[in-house]
Amino acid sequence: MIWKIFPDLDTINNFNQNTLVSHLGIEITEVGLDFVKAKMPVDQRTKQPMGLLHGGASLVLSESMGSMASWLVSGDSNAHIVGVEINANHLKSVSAGYVISITKPVKLGKTLHIWNTEIFDENEQLLCVSRLTVMIIKKT
Repeated sequence: MIWKIFPDLDTINNFNQNTLVSHLGIEITEVGLDFVKAKMPVDQRTKQPMGLLHGGASLVLSESMGSMASWLVSGDSNAHIVGVEINANHLKSVSAGYVISITKPVKLGKTLHIWNTEIFDENEQLLCVSRLTVMIIKKT
């Protein structure tokens, strides 16, 4: 297991209240030994004007889950977890339902973490792949 903090799902989801994560309806559904799984609705909060899931919403999902995972890995309440680079390939569109993300580590250093997120539709079709680099900065 890679986590130094392993709170229950209610604690993690409550931690995200009153943030962009809760505004978009993102919910963490599972924390495994080396992954974080979440779901996000495809609705008026997350669609672009053409009625499809907005690519930016996919990036919010990816960065939010990678940052949350870094918080769980670092176990350091005296640190800021900040995204420093993110990229994504949008492979397929979706216009309704939920998307499911699975975030796994690529590299976990002392000050840099790299996370890979895959986002699927409800039929398990791959919609997006994203890579996030996170920096852990000690609070002063």
